[in-house]
Amino acid sequence: MRVLFTSAALCGHFYPLVPLAWAFRGLGHEVLVAVADDFVPEVLRAGLPSVSCGPAADFTGFAAEGEPGRLAERRYGNGRVFGRNAAQNLPGLLSIVESWRPDLVLSERAEAAGPVAASVFGVPSAELQWGIPLLHEYRAAAGDELAPHLAGLGLPSVPPPLTVLNPWPPSMRRSHALTQRRMRNVPYDGQARVPAWVWQPRTRPRIGLTLGTVLPRLGLDGGSGVVIAMLRELARLEVDVVVAVEDEVAAGWPPLPEVATHVGRLPLSHVLRACDVAIHHGGQGTSLTALGAGRPQLVLPAFDDQLDNAAAVVAAGAGLQLPPGEADPATVAEHCAELLGRPEYRRAAAGIAAEIERQPSLAEVAEDLTALAEQGRRPNAA
Repeated sequence: MRVLFTSAALCGHFYPLVPLAWAFRGLGHEVLVAVADDFVPEVLRAGLPSVSCGPAADFTGFAAEGEPGRLAERRYGNGRVFGRNAAQNLPGLLSIVESWRPDLVLSERAEAAGPVAASVFGVPSAELQWGIPLLHEYRAAAGDELAPHLAGLGLPSVPPPLTVLNPWPPSMRRSHALTQRRMRNVPYDGQARVPAWVWQPRTRPRIGLTLGTVLPRLGLDGGSGVVIAMLRELARLEVDVVVAVEDEVAAGWPPLPEVATHVGRLPLSHVLRACDVAIHHGGQGTSLTALGAGRPQLVLPAFDDQLDNAAAVVAAGAGLQLPPGEADPATVAEHCAELLGRPEYRRAAAGIAAEIERQPSLAEVAEDLTALAEQGRRPNAA
């Protein structure tokens, strides 16, 4: 069987697809990943075959500041950015689907061109939902951006997937996601070497701090000054802090306080197991990796699904959050002290970790999708 994966040109969107793509390859299926031209090297570094489906991605206007309280409007605006990229990739994807003839197209939820191309040629499509919320604003925005293309193809809207995959444990899902196909979250860390210190004994608590790959580049982390001030406050707790920020971002920062033991891209799936608390932005990958490691977390969300992911972590009893504008360094340190000092957070996080372990393996999911694709294939619609 041939499986075509499509993703927006962002690591946080592509990384959740990587383990599943390898699961298909492990079962002997052919896999191809179609992304914008500038993102092809990132896919190749994951050891997966990749093809360009369009020009370099353009994220101008993504996560732009809006009026407080107008969350839906801001989400729609971000959805239009993804929809615009889908529109410029759609001609390439139509050509790829027509010539390569996949049996299944599997797209992450922000990539709308894949489902359209699949529908045109009668290929079943599946969607990976990242994040807790429904994000209906993304689908509406994609439909608006793709409207001229959809009309030309005789489609009323972006076609719904045959099935939706969801790696969040059922106890943390909202009602719209309760019937979505379960799958175990398997983290992919990109090219990041595991440091030897993760296995070495330690005498002080350790906090892992990461801001993901998007926020520092957009300037939404508050800048290095906020991070430095945060580290100085955390030092008062007599802890060590691991700062997982990419080297090119940290290169422009001033020297870190002695409390910070490392800077650079780190394999969070290993590093967070060697930490007692995780501080992060609320992205899907980091949230689920921390939960899978059974570690309490302090979430500092900035936009879109991060806000809902943070709320779900708090509702599960596995951590705390500080909404945008409230994450001052002193309060961050106070919340970390609470997470370190109260065992109920660790118990709740450990319970979620056990629930994640009970979810179907990626091999099982790939086998189920193979059977679903065989049942759902329609006659060529082109």
